[in-house]
Amino acid sequence: MTTRPVAPSTGRETFGSRFGTIMTMIGVAVGLGNVWRFPYMAGTFGGAAFALFYVVVAVTIGVPALMAEYALGRHSRRGTVGAFAAGGFPFGRQVGWFFFCVVVAATGYYSAVIGWVLYYALAQGAHALGLAFDAAAILPPDRGFVAKSFGLQLACTAAVIVACALVVAKGLRAGIERASTIIMPALFVILLIVMARSLTLEGAGEGVRWFILKFRWADLTPTVMLAAIGHMMFSLSLGGTFMVVYGSYLGARENVARPALWTVIGDTGTSLLAGLAIIPAVFALHMAPTQGPGLIFSTLPQVFAAIPAGWVFGLLFFAGLFGAGYLSNVAAFEVLVAGLTDNTRLDRTRAVWMMAVAAFLIAIPPTINNAIFVPWDLTFGSGMQTLGALLAVLTVGWCLHRSTALKALSAAGEPPAPLWLYYWIRWGIPAGILTVGIWWLLTSVIGVVHAV
Repeated sequence: MTTRPVAPSTGRETFGSRFGTIMTMIGVAVGLGNVWRFPYMAGTFGGAAFALFYVVVAVTIGVPALMAEYALGRHSRRGTVGAFAAGGFPFGRQVGWFFFCVVVAATGYYSAVIGWVLYYALAQGAHALGLAFDAAAILPPDRGFVAKSFGLQLACTAAVIVACALVVAKGLRAGIERASTIIMPALFVILLIVMARSLTLEGAGEGVRWFILKFRWADLTPTVMLAAIGHMMFSLSLGGTFMVVYGSYLGARENVARPALWTVIGDTGTSLLAGLAIIPAVFALHMAPTQGPGLIFSTLPQVFAAIPAGWVFGLLFFAGLFGAGYLSNVAAFEVLVAGLTDNTRLDRTRAVWMMAVAAFLIAIPPTINNAIFVPWDLTFGSGMQTLGALLAVLTVGWCLHRSTALKALSAAGEPPAPLWLYYWIRWGIPAGILTVGIWWLLTSVIGVVHAV
C-alpha cells in the first residue's frame, strides 16, 4: 500500500514526482489556446512579429506571473476560494467565490469546444472507412437555432465532461498527475509527426519563413504586441484560478521558479510546434493563414483532405488537440472541486459530479449560436481571465508582507527570492496586464480607438 505525499501543516495532497509536477503544470497551460488559438492569432497578427514577441513576453512576464500564482496557492494551501483571503486581498473570500462562478461559466463553453474537436476527430476516422461524415454539422450557427448542431454539441459536451469527471474523481496523483504524464508526451509526439508531414509538402518553406523567419520591425505594431501579451496570459492559464489551485499542491521544498520555467518552455514549445504543423501546410496548398478561428475547423480539414493519407494526420492532429484541451478542462474541474471540498463538507466524489452537472447546464446557452458564444467567450475567457491574473499578482505584490512574499516565492530552506523579482511582480506585471486590458476595452469593447 502506497501513501500519498501531503503538505505537513495541512494534510493537503501534493504532487508525487518532479516529472509529474512538470507534466501536470504544462498540461494545464497547454490547451486549445496553443494548438487552436496560437496558429490563427499568428496568422491574424502578422506571423513572425507576433510569434517572436510572444516568446519574449512569455519569459519576461509569464514566468514571474506563474511564480506569483504558484506562490499564492502554496502559501495559502487553498484554491481560488480561500487563496485571496489568505493573501490579505480586500474582500478576498468574495473575490474567490466570484472567480469560482467565472470558472463554472468558462468550463461549460470550453467543454463544448472540446466536444467540437472530439467530433472532428471522429470525422477523420470515418473518412478512413469511406463513410460520409460532415464534421462541420456540430458547429453552432452564427444566429438562430439549428437542432442538429445543438443536439450534437450537447452529446459531445456530455462525453467530455464525464471523461474529465472520471479522472478528477481519482484525485491529484492517481487521476490528474497520472493522466498528464501519459497525455502530454503523446501530444508532443503527435505534433512532431504532423509537423514533419507538413514541412515535407512542396511549398511549405514559404510558410516557415512567414511564421518564424520573416521578421520586420514595421510589423511589430502596438496591436501585435498587446495581442501577444493577451494571448500569453490566455495560453499560460493565468487568471488567479488554475495555477493557484495547482500551486497549492506543490511541496514546500519545490522552488516555484522551476515549474514556472518549464511550464513556459513546454507551453511556448507546443505553440511553435502547432504553428509549424499548420501554417506551412496552409501555405503549401495556397490557402490564406488569416482565416481567424476557422483556421482549424474550416481550413485545416481541407488541407488534410488534399494530401496523401491525410486522414491519418488529421486523426492524429485532432486527437492531439483533444488531449490538449482535455487536460486544461481537467484543471478547470479541479478548481471547482477544490473550491467545494476546501470550503464545504462535500467529499471529492460528490463535489465532482455536482460540478459536472453544473458545467453541462451552463454549457447550454453558448451552444445555441455564435451570437451568444462569442461574447460569452470574451467575457468569461479573455476579460475575466485577465482580471484574475491582475488580482493574483496584486495579492502577492501588494497584500502579502514583502518578507512573506519573498519566502513564498522560494523553496523551504533556500534563501528568499531576489528583491528585483518582488518589485517586478509588484509593479511591472500589473502595468503590463492593465495596459492590455485598457487597450482591449478601448479597441474591442468601446471602440473609441482603432487598432494599428
